Amino acid sequence: MAKNVDAARTDSGMEHFGYKESLDRGIGKFGSFAAGVSYISILTGTFQLFYFGFGTAGPAYLWSWPIVLIGQLAVALCFMELAAKYPVAGSVYNWSKQLGSRIVGWSAGWLMLAASIVTLSAVVLALQLNLPRLWRGFQFVGDGTGPYDSATNAVILGTALILFTTVVNALGVRLMAMINSAGVFIELIAAVLIAIILALHSVRGPAVFFAMNGYGAGESGGFLGAFLVASLASGYVMYGFDTASSLGEETVEPRRTAPKAILRAILASFVIGGAILVFAVMAAPNLQDPQIASVSGGLQYIVEQVMWGPLGKIFLTCIVIAVTVCALAVHTAAIRLTFAMARDNALPFGERLARVNPDTQTPILPAVVIGVIAALILVVNIGQPKIFTVLTSIAIIMIYLAYLAVTGPMLKRRLAGQWPPSDLAAGGYFTMGRWGMLVNVVAVIWGAGMALNLAWPREAIYGTPWYNTWGAFAYTGVILGSGLLWYALKGRHHIGTLASHTLARTADAGRAET
Repeated sequence: MAKNVDAARTDSGMEHFGYKESLDRGIGKFGSFAAGVSYISILTGTFQLFYFGFGTAGPAYLWSWPIVLIGQLAVALCFMELAAKYPVAGSVYNWSKQLGSRIVGWSAGWLMLAASIVTLSAVVLALQLNLPRLWRGFQFVGDGTGPYDSATNAVILGTALILFTTVVNALGVRLMAMINSAGVFIELIAAVLIAIILALHSVRGPAVFFAMNGYGAGESGGFLGAFLVASLASGYVMYGFDTASSLGEETVEPRRTAPKAILRAILASFVIGGAILVFAVMAAPNLQDPQIASVSGGLQYIVEQVMWGPLGKIFLTCIVIAVTVCALAVHTAAIRLTFAMARDNALPFGERLARVNPDTQTPILPAVVIGVIAALILVVNIGQPKIFTVLTSIAIIMIYLAYLAVTGPMLKRRLAGQWPPSDLAAGGYFTMGRWGMLVNVVAVIWGAGMALNLAWPREAIYGTPWYNTWGAFAYTGVILGSGLLWYALKGRHHIGTLASHTLARTADAGRAET
């Protein structure tokens, strides 16, 4: 193991940024893969959003699943090249900084950080959709029928999960990786079994996916308009694969491991998640049942109808496990991004946020700060659920914009003949070769198009008044604007690698000792 770690240190890609090794390099190949899979989380995203996609465009909405895969796979392939060159913490931030400029990198990092914290809040709310179904005792507030019962109870359950992810992350990456890997292993097995059982109970054929069934009739844009809205359900799921690279500083042989983990994570999520969605529609006893298109029903409702006896409860338990490790992965990724930006003194209180505990070899303060902020955001859901929905939707938009801040500058470098670096192919690392330009163009067009589709002002999704309808522009403007204000007034004057994390300082200390 020591030899592997030594090899990883000399092949870490950190020398390009001048960072010294400070985190615990204890994540193996499956742990790296599990990090990406748990962030995407097949059982969390598909079960949480199926009702929305199905209720908006019917069974045919599932065509958005392969469309989203094509677009996100183009982004993932670009990220794989970058992971082969720069597998460092806070990957999106560091990549956009390296390919673009300091302001581009900072903006991408700020958007990604804000989005990650809101995403953590959104993920933990999924417990409310599952735990009370397992046991009524998990409904601590009322009986679930009151106007604020579910929302308030969701905050209690979500806060408990955030406390758990905070403690685990504070105790070190090895514990996090062990829990995450075990959870992903259970999730994958459960997901495959759910797909198989649903397939065995199919009551209709694939022709159901080729019928519009009147969806979109009488609306502007017809079925296409409804389909674009429904595609958000798929777009909200298939992201976060870059987590495998963001944990690169804690991964053994990261320049070879991280790219493979990114590809495997997105492909596994597509295949298994797609199988569950397809066979759920084919197995549902009655597609006209209004519960399928309701937030309290959805995919969970179909599974409970199809599964016999306690089997449905067992799979609901697996979904809870999936939500747990998804929240853990999102929290972990947000911590690494905070650490990466703080290490460059690119956040307020940078020195404190970048401090690594010598015992656990992990940054503890970011884990606590992110946990507290995420729990506070949850409170908004009690009295203003529509605003919370807008915020969580905008979080996805900001992630797509952050990804675009990587693929855009990368394309510019490629057009100038400055990418990919010659050492990738020469060293046997992943590179797209002659397909790189085409894939990069697709990634940029996809990112811009999907961000526009997500941001399009729709009252049916974002509601009213105008600042909710136009929330993608209003809230994103406020979040990015406030960050840029700090950057302009203070941040840009102090940004630079902290002395405590500079590689040169380590080298100087070594010479002094000799």
